[in-house]
Amino acid sequence: MISRRTFLGGVSAACAVSATETSAFGKIIHGSKAAGTTFDAASLVDIRIGTGGHGHTFPGATVPFGAVQLSPDTFNDQWDWCSGYHISDTSIMGFSHTHLSGTGCGDLLDFLVMPGTGESKIVPGPRSNPDEGYRSRFDHADEHAEPGFYSVLLKDYGIRAELTATERTGLHRYSFPVGADAPKSGHIIVDLEHSYAYNGQSAVVTSSLERTAPDTLAGGRTTKAWGDGRQIYFTMKFSQQPTRVVFYREGVEVPDGTQPLTGKSLKCVLFFDTAKNPVILVKTGISGVSAESAANNLKVELPGWDFEKVRRVAREKWNQQLSRIRIKTENETHQRIFYAALYHACVGPSLFDDVDGRYRGMDKQIHQLQSGQRNYTAFSLWDTYRAAHPLYTLIATDRVPDFANALIRMAEESPAGMPVWPLQGCETGTMTGYHSAAVIAEACNKGIAGVDYERAYKVMMKRAMVDDYRGLGYYRSKGYIPCDLEEESVSKTFEYCYDDWAIAHVAKKLGRADDATMLVERSRNYRNYYDRSINFARPKLANGEWAGPFDPIEMGTTKKWRDFTESNSWQTTFGIQHDAAGLIEILGGQKQFLVKLDELFDQPSTLPADAPPDIAGLVGQYAHGNEPSHHIAYLYSYAGQPHKTQARVRMLMEKMYAALPDGLQGNEDVGQMSSWYILSSLGFYSVDPVSGNYVFGTPLFDQVSVQLGNGKQLEIVAHRHSATDQYIQSVTFNGRPYTKSWFNHRDIVNGARIVFEMGDKPNLAFGSQPADVPPSLTLESA
Repeated sequence: MISRRTFLGGVSAACAVSATETSAFGKIIHGSKAAGTTFDAASLVDIRIGTGGHGHTFPGATVPFGAVQLSPDTFNDQWDWCSGYHISDTSIMGFSHTHLSGTGCGDLLDFLVMPGTGESKIVPGPRSNPDEGYRSRFDHADEHAEPGFYSVLLKDYGIRAELTATERTGLHRYSFPVGADAPKSGHIIVDLEHSYAYNGQSAVVTSSLERTAPDTLAGGRTTKAWGDGRQIYFTMKFSQQPTRVVFYREGVEVPDGTQPLTGKSLKCVLFFDTAKNPVILVKTGISGVSAESAANNLKVELPGWDFEKVRRVAREKWNQQLSRIRIKTENETHQRIFYAALYHACVGPSLFDDVDGRYRGMDKQIHQLQSGQRNYTAFSLWDTYRAAHPLYTLIATDRVPDFANALIRMAEESPAGMPVWPLQGCETGTMTGYHSAAVIAEACNKGIAGVDYERAYKVMMKRAMVDDYRGLGYYRSKGYIPCDLEEESVSKTFEYCYDDWAIAHVAKKLGRADDATMLVERSRNYRNYYDRSINFARPKLANGEWAGPFDPIEMGTTKKWRDFTESNSWQTTFGIQHDAAGLIEILGGQKQFLVKLDELFDQPSTLPADAPPDIAGLVGQYAHGNEPSHHIAYLYSYAGQPHKTQARVRMLMEKMYAALPDGLQGNEDVGQMSSWYILSSLGFYSVDPVSGNYVFGTPLFDQVSVQLGNGKQLEIVAHRHSATDQYIQSVTFNGRPYTKSWFNHRDIVNGARIVFEMGDKPNLAFGSQPADVPPSLTLESA
């Protein structure tokens, strides 16, 4: 099993970036508000959030769920540069067209472009001495970032760089210096060797490059990094015809680029007469299919050179997406955090098809979509099934069928079967479980139309019942995975339990009652790991005995491998999402469960030396910076004490998120960290996403409207005397008194109005009766 930890070895040096380095970021906060009464949500987005600390986000230009992420690269190696950018840096290597948002592993950074003046250089040079290469120094005060647009002044060259994007193309505008002392010529380097590093070296296996017209370059490359054998192509046009073009292969100048060049290191430098026209635009189409398809994407999406129009359209797309949730609050900090979170939640998954409907599948072959369909990639499923995909079923219902169908096609096309962490035609295999099943099952149970659930069920059941995949054979035969035979055995079992639970919903929907019954029963396999004598989940040997020595803060019982995935027994003990009632029973009943849950938050935040850096944002042994903990604060409601959920969740919203570059605890994880905040701030969370149930927490804002699609709206109102009032006193649902601490997706999908009366002291009666707690292990349609 590939974890983010094992892929990126030696992260300790990268983890030393200080939070104090994030104080200056100049103008990267907002764009200007639009005139009039139009809601300009894009002006509320603080893109810098997550670009420092360990957030791993990027500040560049993209459109919602777009294939192109055109952004600056400040470094291309080590853990805190998974997105290619970190706010601690003071120089820029250039601008590449693909980036990952908030991941714990690095890849992409395709097709770097960098303008310059003076002597042309073909290596970037080190951060310690940018003068050795084509890097340029910059100041955060000279940066500006808003949804769909990024600009920066390259100080060493006096060049203003500006970036914007469409779905499959990126558009650059470089304004070279003017005046009597300005250079009379400038150049642009295109570097195909540049990539996110693999073992400290370029990840490029092979690449191709040619000049297909006087103003046009085309090519592609295959890389081996996180995605093994990833193929990506481009066509790039320049607004001016260069006066000269020089090509390099393996660092050596070659005489002619009109014939295709191939090699591991291909670069070219294009020279321009900038005295005549100091502004040069570059537009690039990308494709997973071919350079010709990239050219067609460019022709269809970006036929002209109107930079301001492209920027305006990109912003309009963001406003359309971001305005699906409108909040009313007097707290500007909460507002900034919220809209940055909503922005990040809509950066990925990313589009991975061409305008003609072709795409490269997981079998590396070219496939054709049916008319109207779209293909997506970059699904961080171990993270995003928990809150990001539930959020999409509320605010991006138009995309959910394509997300689900993309995952089904991947399962059919991929030699690896059900997707785990797919990236541009590659299965990275990162993390445990196969939570594509959960995402598809959630769509099924919530009644999302346009998905072939029969096809989905076939690939799901193959994984659940047939595949000998990462301990699944043991899971099926023994009811648990022995820790002496398989790494991360406890976490894998828990993940398989949830995937069984997910598939059971599809089985029921399709009329496979026997399968549903079997899968629900098997989803209780987690019980085999609880040692009632100590009230912890712990690893078990193949002979059925408990493994030792055991310490709940340790990652495992031996140094051979870990028993838990980016967590320890404290966190994993509460890792059950679908059967909280069963968890309460196995931990000794309601009273003992509540004591144990309080203990989790009240423990010393001590971790062993070998703990992965992903276990971050500690409150006791609760780790908000990593996804296995994300539902835990809501478990109090299942034990009849929702007021404790309300207090914990409000604390986490205030302590774990800040309007700062290092304002996220842990990686952003392609929308999951942000989606927890979004849903929680609305006043509810998807503890068990597949069930369609939402558990009340505490609403952060005075008023919220959520556009559900098809003219339907969810309205949330919170009446409070003080902004600090965090406890629910009472709830009305569509005008009627409501005593439950939860509701179901079916209750809001056609529109609803939820009104909270809030206070500064807990109402111990609300949600405390057995009839009012959220259900567990119940197969009901959402």
